[in-house]
Amino acid sequence: MKGEAVIYAMSPRRGGNSDAAARAFAEGVREAGGEARFLALREFDLMPCRGCYGCRPDLGGRCVLPDASTTQALFAPLLEAPLVAFASPIFFYHLPAMAKAFVDRSQPWYLRAEAGDPALSVLPRRLAHPILVSGRPRGEKLFEGTLLTLKYFAMPFNLRLADPVELRGYDAPRDLEEDAAALADIRAAGAEAWRRAAGA
Repeated sequence: MKGEAVIYAMSPRRGGNSDAAARAFAEGVREAGGEARFLALREFDLMPCRGCYGCRPDLGGRCVLPDASTTQALFAPLLEAPLVAFASPIFFYHLPAMAKAFVDRSQPWYLRAEAGDPALSVLPRRLAHPILVSGRPRGEKLFEGTLLTLKYFAMPFNLRLADPVELRGYDAPRDLEEDAAALADIRAAGAEAWRRAAGA
């Protein structure tokens, strides 16, 4: 299969639990014969959407903010990659601020999809894999807000959410690295995701 899995690392903290989960998922992809690449949002100077609607399709469909070229690089894999994953910690029952800014900056694609842009409607149907890590061990709706946001964020790119990997009670920076069983489960999820994307 052409292309590589792209894993968005959405934590502002380098080397934390969601990064460990992302690495384990990538290892699983590679064990199944695929390639995997990380895109860490914290390495990009991403401006928040200002809600100006300058990206409307009738105005050209492009973001008018000065960092638009940066966001194009971030969004390109959502259009092209055969497999996408979002690895994120949970902050107050949701995504961290920069990850939410990334979601909000997808507005040009959302508006184009709403207008029936044929370039988006012909994108291949693919799966996006949420890998969510919470410090809290409990909470009936702990992941609900994040999953709902990611579901509608993914839709313009013809991505559908796969069953999420949900990890609870990993708070200190190395908690997940010390849980060999959890890491093995995440690697297995990555391997299965790649096999499924490859049609194996």
